[in-house]
Amino acid sequence: MRCFLRGMRLAAATAIVSAAASAVFGIAAQSRAQEVAWLGGHAVQVAAQRMGLNGSHSGKPLLGFLARPNMPGRHPGVVILHGCAGFRPYYPVIADVLKSYGHVALALDSLGELEACNGGSGDVAESFDSYAALDWLAQQDFVDPDRVAVLGFSMGGNAALDNVETGPGAIEKTQSRYFRAAIACYPYCRYRAGMMTVPTLILVGDKDDWTLADWCRDMMARRDGKGAPVKLVVYPGATHAFNIPFEPSLYLGHHLAYDPQATAAAWKEVRSFLQTTLVPSQPGHRGREKP
Repeated sequence: MRCFLRGMRLAAATAIVSAAASAVFGIAAQSRAQEVAWLGGHAVQVAAQRMGLNGSHSGKPLLGFLARPNMPGRHPGVVILHGCAGFRPYYPVIADVLKSYGHVALALDSLGELEACNGGSGDVAESFDSYAALDWLAQQDFVDPDRVAVLGFSMGGNAALDNVETGPGAIEKTQSRYFRAAIACYPYCRYRAGMMTVPTLILVGDKDDWTLADWCRDMMARRDGKGAPVKLVVYPGATHAFNIPFEPSLYLGHHLAYDPQATAAAWKEVRSFLQTTLVPSQPGHRGREKP
């Protein structure tokens, strides 16, 4: 926990948190002292161990940043999964945005000091970690365990789709709890059948040269409307990581650039999708049947 908090305090010292919160997501900018308290004061241990990149337990705890509405009662939840570069200061900002929508948001740190952009099964690790987070949220008296979605970015988007895609190796079949909905930002759609068990939203830019929009279009054609509803939204001119606030750059040969118009449109999609899919269950209903 100490290393995680130290890393978040270092992150809080950077301008990106304030800039992202004020200019990108519409949250009032915070002073440096407020940022430190905001980040460090909301760290939680989700599980005794997180999954490692080699498919076994890492031996290190699974930690996360928790943002929850300041209102009584049980609220819908969202588990946030990061990209291959690991936990960064904008993920707590994203959690705080979801909190402002009335959701309990838990942004996981699945890699710790590691990164998985050059290899490793980071998406598999995040999938299993996300179910540990779902179990943790289900034990909290401020969360409705039947109304939890998963939201992933890039590698985390792959994990989000893995969580709810059908097939012989479906991760969901090994779990006792299930996500109610899934959102994947610029995931790797290539070779996917696209048969999902829950409503799914996929957001990608048409200038993404890392996880191509055409791959997601092809997936939508393959699924031919089968399975739970899947909505694909493609943003003209947007690159990979279009909704992450940083300067245009090349990373591992791929173009990355923040697009404020696409970001605003994507947040509207996310908010509407969560409002539609995380509706309260009928009396006596305890979530989806086991697949």
